[in-house]
Amino acid sequence: MSRLKGSLSALSSLGLVAALLVNATPASAEAKCEPDKVATKYPTIAGKTLKIGQDGESPPYSFRDPKDFKNLIGLDADLARETFACAGIKIEFVTGGWSGLLPAVIAGQTDMMWDTLYYTPKRAQQADFVTYLTAATGALVAKGNPLNIKSLDDVCGKRATVGLGTVEEASFRELSKKCATDNKKEISLVTYPDMPGGTRLIANDRADVMTTDLNMVNSFIKGNPTAFDRGFMIVSDYKIAVGYTKGNKDLGQAILDGLTVLKESGKMKEIFEKYGVDYSLARANEILTK
Repeated sequence: MSRLKGSLSALSSLGLVAALLVNATPASAEAKCEPDKVATKYPTIAGKTLKIGQDGESPPYSFRDPKDFKNLIGLDADLARETFACAGIKIEFVTGGWSGLLPAVIAGQTDMMWDTLYYTPKRAQQADFVTYLTAATGALVAKGNPLNIKSLDDVCGKRATVGLGTVEEASFRELSKKCATDNKKEISLVTYPDMPGGTRLIANDRADVMTTDLNMVNSFIKGNPTAFDRGFMIVSDYKIAVGYTKGNKDLGQAILDGLTVLKESGKMKEIFEKYGVDYSLARANEILTK
């Protein structure tokens, strides 16, 4: 699920533009795997088992291993494991509904959310972030695209379904107002609480289009090619990031250092390719605190 409230302009005006940013906060000079030095490098989190929030329902980022339903796999799950193995810190995954994962971090119930989360300045008032991926949005439609939905301009008068608290929810509400201003029919908007619920709405002809993360849309189509197609795609400048406890500098540095090592070693690219995620969307890692 593309994650976090934003504006329509960021989705509609940027078009097919890939954005890569230069680090604002550099990795430390000791950005290498030294798990035996965790007490020196990251003293405030050494010896702890960190809790990572994921929903387990967002392929290819976080989903259940078909061979072991208790085990989470995916791009974000694998990146998290590799990052903290490098730092020498134990982790455990805590699953829950996507919309409740960041509030759990803010409330101190988990240490971080690593699950296709968008950074925005508003969210950064309550949590800190480390970026690693540029967001791209795809439009999931029924097989054959019967309503010929090929851009945001084609959504007026259609039934759109979006996740609670996502970029798409806010954007479609704005787009619906624009449709009315342009003397077009407004969008009939239905929200869903989780990814399976959203895809069922498309499959059961209760919605015409569902927009969410591009790689997730591609995954849904690959998993059920007789039911779904992709209507269109947009690459934006939204930053996908790990959201973690506000002010936890050692945790942020451990994430930044680990991701830097994974990128420089080629392991990050390997994980992207393993789950069919376009590595050109990987972006420079930076810590964002406001």
